[in-house]
Amino acid sequence: MNNLLETPIEYLKGVGPARGELLRKELGIHKYADLLNLYPNRYIDRTRYYKINELINSGAEVQIVGKVIHLKTLGEKRTRLVATFTDGTGEMELVWFQGQKWIRENLKLNQPYVIFGKATAFNGVFNMAHPEMEPLAEHEASLRSAMQPIYPSTEKLAQRGITNKLVNKMMQQLFTETQALFTEVLPSALLAELSLLPKNVALFNIHFPKSQELLAKAQFRLKFEELFFIQLQLITKNLVRKHKIKGHPFGNVGEYFNNFYNNHLPFDLTNAQKRVIKEIRNDMGQPAQMNRLLQGDVGSGKTIVAFMSMLLALDNGFQACLMAPTEILANQHFIGLSELAAPMGINIQLLTGSTKTAERRIIHEALESGELHIIIGTHALLEDKVQFKSLGLAIIDEQHRFGVEQRSKLWKKNDIPPHVLVMTATPIPRTLAMSLYGDLDVSVIDELPPGRKPIQTVHRYDSNRLKVWKFLKDEIAKGRQVYIVYPLIQESEKMDYKDLMDGYESISRDFPLPQYSVSIVHGKMKPSEKDSEMARFAANKTNIMVATTVIEVGVNVPNASVMVIESAERFGLSQLHQLRGRVGRGADQSYCILMTGNKLGNDTKTRLDTMCRTNDGFEIAEVDLKLRGPGDIMGKQQSGVLNLQIADLVKDRDILMLARQYAVALLKEDAPMIKPEHAALRHAYIELTKKKNIWNYIS
Repeated sequence: MNNLLETPIEYLKGVGPARGELLRKELGIHKYADLLNLYPNRYIDRTRYYKINELINSGAEVQIVGKVIHLKTLGEKRTRLVATFTDGTGEMELVWFQGQKWIRENLKLNQPYVIFGKATAFNGVFNMAHPEMEPLAEHEASLRSAMQPIYPSTEKLAQRGITNKLVNKMMQQLFTETQALFTEVLPSALLAELSLLPKNVALFNIHFPKSQELLAKAQFRLKFEELFFIQLQLITKNLVRKHKIKGHPFGNVGEYFNNFYNNHLPFDLTNAQKRVIKEIRNDMGQPAQMNRLLQGDVGSGKTIVAFMSMLLALDNGFQACLMAPTEILANQHFIGLSELAAPMGINIQLLTGSTKTAERRIIHEALESGELHIIIGTHALLEDKVQFKSLGLAIIDEQHRFGVEQRSKLWKKNDIPPHVLVMTATPIPRTLAMSLYGDLDVSVIDELPPGRKPIQTVHRYDSNRLKVWKFLKDEIAKGRQVYIVYPLIQESEKMDYKDLMDGYESISRDFPLPQYSVSIVHGKMKPSEKDSEMARFAANKTNIMVATTVIEVGVNVPNASVMVIESAERFGLSQLHQLRGRVGRGADQSYCILMTGNKLGNDTKTRLDTMCRTNDGFEIAEVDLKLRGPGDIMGKQQSGVLNLQIADLVKDRDILMLARQYAVALLKEDAPMIKPEHAALRHAYIELTKKKNIWNYIS
């Protein structure tokens, strides 16, 4: 039966070439199968028929059975056609402003019709503009269900007459032509265990639901199937990688690692850090390439885990590299790792766009000869000139900022690809991680180092500014430093948000020299200017750092204990959380103050309340996912990655967990899916993976 679903859409009765072209362009419907998978956005309950004498002026959509007893045209310049409609309990008016000629010619007086639309009262008489109308006999004979589906549409489709009613008719035609014989793809044991509807019953009830209960079961079945196939693909990809992609087995835990652990560790590791290092050690000990995602909130101590992973590479005679998305962050890593490496005589260098040509030459030679152990850098590491003697471990920080092609360049620096550790301080909600990074093994550092006090976060309106400024002066008097962050660099005419320069001037007035000293950093400054301002602040030569979100990632100043975020309503939740993570890095109590205007929408209030309530990045990420959806959270690199047709990562989290659990179990039992009972599943899986789909974009 599936062959029929490959038929081009224009061959469906009632479609034709012109409509077929429109459906292709507007909704991506090329063939029968695409139309079948166009799922309704919502449903209107058509189980109830109202009487005219029961109507109330609520603006709700209603359906009524009755007949038209009179037709007349009113108005001079802008005419309207008005019909008197009765059902025996009363009369109402039906009104048309367009298509009057067609209605006049086709409407039959005194014949029973079912009308549907919004009934509104005017001068005590109810009327319905442009009602949907269907002869009662047709209405009773059609496939149409009690729950009427409303399909996705576009302005162009509506203008060209492809209405919801027409899509519904196309769907009826599709089910008539195919006789609703759709191939079952899930194994019968799975259907029985989860009491899932058969495929053809589920598809019928998603388009023509017989009842609320059947609709819910149909939705569950189709969502489960969609997420189950995604998980099958991701887990298979992981298994294939472990079997096919060879890696260097780092069997030796030697001098570098043990010496550092026993003699140079600056603080005790948390249990979470120990657990993660163990997971990484196990991975790198295998003869397969490690591909691990390391998630840890700001300040959870990912850097030391990365460094100890590098030491394992060194102990086995290999080099390591760490790639960061910005020069500021690469510098930060370089300073931090150099301090850790110094007592052990490890050669570590920095390579960025700003590195001078003469220095580059020395670095390139040292990398090729193997005397350079660890290189930290930006995209500059990807250049063809950068060649390693033996790269054993590649660490990528904030990986969602790098494209796939960029990352794959690193893999090719060696005959056997290096082990890969991807780090992110942007907590990824569990559901999103399972869908976007389901082919990576995930490690989470979920506790902060001891002695760190939770950051206190408060929300203050602009009217409280004097009190906030007094608080800043008190903190500076204790020897602390302050960040003040602005959303815009230049004033935007449409928005009256305080722009950075304006803010800088007023802060300089309120915190005058010589008692106070203010730094400024923004995206339009040269890298050297930025670095020198940052360095002044880090050396405690200035008390206040006024900045744009340039400082979101990677600046580490333990003495800075207050973060003021101006126009906090303009920032997303994860960005607010990242910014807050710039403070709270020392032993002192730290504070984050969210400043806003008085007019706030509901989503903004939710964001601010969440920030004040919790410091847990994962909880914040879950709220963010609910507010913004998956596309926005992953940014440009990954947006549109999950073009799910029916499932929703936020609402269907439990179904996703279930789908993953069953996918893991099935692949454990029969990874190549060659058992007779998995034949249909295997065929559907192969068809799905042939298509150029989302897996091309993922990690």
